[in-house]
Amino acid sequence: MTDRYQTFTRTPLGQTLVKNLGLPDPTPLPRWRAGDRVIDGPVVFGAIGETDAGKAIQALLRDVGAAFSTATEGVASSSIRPKALVFDATGASTTADLTSLQRFFSPVIRQLAAAGRVIVVGRTPELAQSAEQQVAQRALEGFTRSLGKEVKRGATVNLVYVAPDAHDQLDSTLRFFLSPKSAYVSGQVTRVGTGQLVSNDPAQPLAGQVALVTGAARGIGASIAEVLVRDGATVIGVDVAQNAEPLHKVMTRLGGTELLLDVTAVDAAQRIAAHAQEHHGGIDIVVHNAGITRDKRLANMRTDTWDAVLDVNLRAPEHITAHLVETGALRDGGSIIGVSSIAGIAGNNGQTNYATSKAGVIGLVQALAPKLAEKQVRINAVAPGFIETEMTAKVPFAIREVGRRINSMQQGGQPVDVAETIAWLADPASAGVTGNVVRVCGQSMLGA
Repeated sequence: MTDRYQTFTRTPLGQTLVKNLGLPDPTPLPRWRAGDRVIDGPVVFGAIGETDAGKAIQALLRDVGAAFSTATEGVASSSIRPKALVFDATGASTTADLTSLQRFFSPVIRQLAAAGRVIVVGRTPELAQSAEQQVAQRALEGFTRSLGKEVKRGATVNLVYVAPDAHDQLDSTLRFFLSPKSAYVSGQVTRVGTGQLVSNDPAQPLAGQVALVTGAARGIGASIAEVLVRDGATVIGVDVAQNAEPLHKVMTRLGGTELLLDVTAVDAAQRIAAHAQEHHGGIDIVVHNAGITRDKRLANMRTDTWDAVLDVNLRAPEHITAHLVETGALRDGGSIIGVSSIAGIAGNNGQTNYATSKAGVIGLVQALAPKLAEKQVRINAVAPGFIETEMTAKVPFAIREVGRRINSMQQGGQPVDVAETIAWLADPASAGVTGNVVRVCGQSMLGA
């Protein structure tokens, strides 16, 4: 769906009105295209002391061919516009160390290029060695979320917490946050723990993997399937019989297999497992994308309307996940990704059923993450904000415009933004990433 306001602001008249009236000025966000580098432009790196995480970050920057500098003063006094600012704060052990954030960022933050990237890497606060260190590390969340609201011009700011001795697990996460794949992900906190170290081809990270995507016929689901296939996976697309034709077109184009069923059916999990075993020998990635809305204020909501939403959005993922894990249809080392929503975090008027179901998806992630870790299975969730889809196109104009503008990017996201985030979480090289809920919302003010 076209954002006509954003198109208008790119015209001479639009720029004049934006400047004179103080209107929102959304910067077009570059998305990843085949052949793109991870980061296209200079990088400035800073750190509090010399740490294993810092060494891993610098090794990654070299591996992706980034030209990086550690001299902020030289950049601040030049015409160089860094494409990324990366700061290793894992060495912060007391609040006195937090002054290093100001000293590093203040001289160069104005130089950050449009659609630039800011990444701060910290130590997981809950695993700190002292109370002082925990306080200092937790403070990083306030810093990064605030900076994300200052940088403007399509730039993103994210915080990555890494567990002790997990610095070798940073690669896939830093690649994601540095690249255009994270165009609509900002103000987020991701925790990276220890996991089985996986070395794969970053150009085809899902090669040999089989991915199940529910609700795959159109919109976000079709985009998820497309990106997973681009990254090397074979996809099983699931949707209801009413969407047989669009599902067939998507799966034919992507070389996947299709399975028509209602995820709320009593035998849905059994049929999915049987199809996967028969055609692919099992599943490595499960994406619970199927979802519905039946909006109505609670005072006017019937029980069947309530249950319809919870059945599709929450109970089906619960039952399907349990069966695939218990039967071994989901192979060890697999990845489960639930699609939540910022409605499940912030709530939404007239969506008590929807918000309940999407908050439940987050609860599912939190409950299962430690249990599934024993099988080396990861579970995470994405929580989309305002994404340009057929559904949001039907939202009344005024509400739609507000939804687009009340985030740091001042625009709606695209289905591919959700898909790229899911692909990162599905990557076997993200073995240390589990139990996370990542908002794909342009740092929306809702629930922030």
